[in-house]
Amino acid sequence: MVVLAGIDEAGFGPILGPLVVSSSVFSLPHHLSTADLWQVLKKSVGSKRPHLAGRLLVADSKKVYNRSVGIKHLERSVLSCLRCLGREPVTLTELLELLCPDCLEQLNDYSWYKDIDNLRISVDSADRAIASSTLADDLTSNGIELLGLNSFCLEVERYNTMVSNVKNKARVLFTAVSRLIKNAFDNFSCDDLQIIIDRQGGRMHYRKALQLMFPDMELKILQESQTASSYDLQTNGKSMRLHFVVNADEQFLPVSLASMVSKYLRELLMSCMNRYFTSFYPGLKPTAGYWKDGLRFVEDLRTYLPHVQIDNNQFIRCR
Repeated sequence: MVVLAGIDEAGFGPILGPLVVSSSVFSLPHHLSTADLWQVLKKSVGSKRPHLAGRLLVADSKKVYNRSVGIKHLERSVLSCLRCLGREPVTLTELLELLCPDCLEQLNDYSWYKDIDNLRISVDSADRAIASSTLADDLTSNGIELLGLNSFCLEVERYNTMVSNVKNKARVLFTAVSRLIKNAFDNFSCDDLQIIIDRQGGRMHYRKALQLMFPDMELKILQESQTASSYDLQTNGKSMRLHFVVNADEQFLPVSLASMVSKYLRELLMSCMNRYFTSFYPGLKPTAGYWKDGLRFVEDLRTYLPHVQIDNNQFIRCR
């Protein structure tokens, strides 16, 4: 069997809200290790919104989510996959406990996350049961198993501290990615562990960064090209292969699913922030936190809510 993991982020570019990096991990037969999993699992998943016919949408989150559609496909797919793992969260707190329990303590320090225990996840449970059952049957019939979904959530204050320490936000992202790589290596290792990471920007060479993050592992460069950079890392008889691939979130289902998990979590947390501030001024236009609109939101708060105290180190990301 091959253990295949995908890693992707949501929220690297914004100036407001968290950076979330997630992984999805599958085991599958060797003959499916390079297969198109959308075709293998075509009875239960699809990569495009039209013609889903009840199947789950699994695709790059940028194609799944927009303001008009909202989070419904993100929510349906992520929660159906969690159901396949025997998990059924009904509140945001329960979801965070499953995906990234370490982040709950840091969220307690933020005024806009005080009521996450009361934020219920709304999705058609009957539809979710059918969709997850169909997915589970499709996975089983193909000898595939979903092993886990995990996230690493960096709220603004922690993000700012890390950027201040390393002077580079790309290194902060790589630290988060490395944490999920280590989690996969520690918990899902086998004779053939393959981890695919969506490449950020034009970076091609990862040897030095990997050696810094995994100093006790022997590293071998397999390839470094414009489209993919691959490495073999070994220690104590265990090994893994890492692949940093351009547009991996469009080419590999596990990376697409990781992208959706990250985006779903970020959108839920952003909704908490928007709800908090609009409770003071209902006419305030919510924000997605990206640069131009994020600056507009900050200025709106200064204009309409000058009496509301905000710790900028918790609110605005340093660049």
